[in-house]
Amino acid sequence: MADDSRQLTEEEVAALSQLESEDSGVSHDISSEFGYLAPHNLANEDRTIGINLGAIDMITERFTRHFRLGLLEVLRSSPKIHVDAVKTVVFEKYLSDLAPPLSVNTIRINPLRGSSLVVLDPNVVFAALDNFFGGFGRGIAGLPPGRMFTPTETRIINIMMELIFASLKEAWAPIMPIECEYVSAEINPQFVQIADEKDLVVVCHLSVEISEAEVGRIDIVYPFASLKPIRDELRARVQSDTDTPRDADLWHDELETSASYAELEAVVTLGETEIALHQFQSLRSGDVLWFKKYEEAQMVIEGVPVFAADVGTVKGQVAIQIVNSNSFSAREERNPPIGDE
Repeated sequence: MADDSRQLTEEEVAALSQLESEDSGVSHDISSEFGYLAPHNLANEDRTIGINLGAIDMITERFTRHFRLGLLEVLRSSPKIHVDAVKTVVFEKYLSDLAPPLSVNTIRINPLRGSSLVVLDPNVVFAALDNFFGGFGRGIAGLPPGRMFTPTETRIINIMMELIFASLKEAWAPIMPIECEYVSAEINPQFVQIADEKDLVVVCHLSVEISEAEVGRIDIVYPFASLKPIRDELRARVQSDTDTPRDADLWHDELETSASYAELEAVVTLGETEIALHQFQSLRSGDVLWFKKYEEAQMVIEGVPVFAADVGTVKGQVAIQIVNSNSFSAREERNPPIGDE
């Protein structure tokens, strides 16, 4: 074909005429000229992605790490996210397993072809809403199918979608740069059409546990047709045993932040004494024990003296005022440096 026109050139017309006149109806072997040619049947669609779905699994794992960190920053709690194995299903079958109301968001992931879906379970939305406003992350079950999301609930969904977009961008970064674009939202999945009913879709399913009592689902659904053109990139560039330095830093930050929210038992000790076992066994109500009172109360955390404190009251409540830190001196007494013996 000519570069500047859609019409055949004279040379191309002549070549076609020659083919028509010579050996009409006989196939020509051109493999010697072009090398190996893969057979292709136009009547049967190739329904294999051509890669192990473990490649998409790795992208989903990266997404989970970034998304968990984003939720931690927004909700100030560390949700548990469990990732199921990525699977391919017929789009009609996937929709039949969903029951409204759901937050079904149609998105476009450029440069992938077509549109994708992000499906949020109402339990995830309401648990995040409750947690966002200082609650314990309780969800709401048994919503009527036609129940719409309120503006406040929609705002929470938008916040979560922003986190999902940022996490997807980071997860796909080792493969290719992407940009996520919000298209539309529905509560009934039957009104969404990102593929024909008999087409295959790739489903990434996450179970999200924002609180101990509430577990919901988040699905990211890619049309088969959107991943097929990039199967070579997925096969060549996803490595299951290698994380970028950025991923390692995120893991470190997430672990450090999560550890800072660990609950510790703190005890304030006013004094102590030693008694024999037979004295302890003979103690009765009304007995008096004599002990030496500390000059300052000791605040003990998980069995380790950490602070010296004064005990008093504030607004009718018993309170302590930290005077100084004695954690280092206490540790040194328990574990003297080598060579100081």
